[in-house]
Amino acid sequence: MGTERVSDEELKAALEVVFRANREVYAGRGFQRRIGFGERPALVLIDLANGWTRPGHAFSCAGMDEVIAANQSLLEAFRAKGLPIVYTTTAYQVPEGPGADTAAWGAKIPLSELRVGSEAAEIDSRIAPREGELVITKKMASGFHGTNLASWLTAQKVDTIVVTGVTASACVRHTLEDGIANGFRTICPREAVGDRIAGAVEWNLFDIDAKFGDVMPVEEVLDHMRRND
Repeated sequence: MGTERVSDEELKAALEVVFRANREVYAGRGFQRRIGFGERPALVLIDLANGWTRPGHAFSCAGMDEVIAANQSLLEAFRAKGLPIVYTTTAYQVPEGPGADTAAWGAKIPLSELRVGSEAAEIDSRIAPREGELVITKKMASGFHGTNLASWLTAQKVDTIVVTGVTASACVRHTLEDGIANGFRTICPREAVGDRIAGAVEWNLFDIDAKFGDVMPVEEVLDHMRRND
């Protein structure tokens, strides 16, 4: 028996039926509260490197032209205000073999192309970091795990992180979870986040919005920036 591919529109419509019912469950139990912006936000761009943003890689994500454009708008707004900006990429010095710095993760997913200094691990040139913008090389999904991200943000007097990038189901989600665990207000601009698998963005952003941060349109983030000149 053959299988038919479900269109993106059909999948989103089906998910919206599930979300509509679950919003009532969450709201009735006190979830989905708003955390809001604090006094000093930072923009945290997760894994917007070529291995995720360009085609032909194991980690290539869908819809990257739109995600990059959304991140360009956010970068422009944060740069105009002189606010902290930090990127992450994921890369390994020894991605294979007994001395691999992938830990056990390398046994689960194909990390071998993500080598330190490789084209795949380099931040996409369309949103290239500028002087004074930090790039952190991480080994695990969260931007906080095993890195100096929390201490750097604290030193910058940041109380709010605006987290973008890929993927919604893994590195973006885990960064938001660890961000709120570290005491930061957490904001996630919807159009600035991507993933490889159909439905992954919608489902994870729905769940993140209920538990770990405020998911909102990019334009709402930009409006906040404009109102706080």
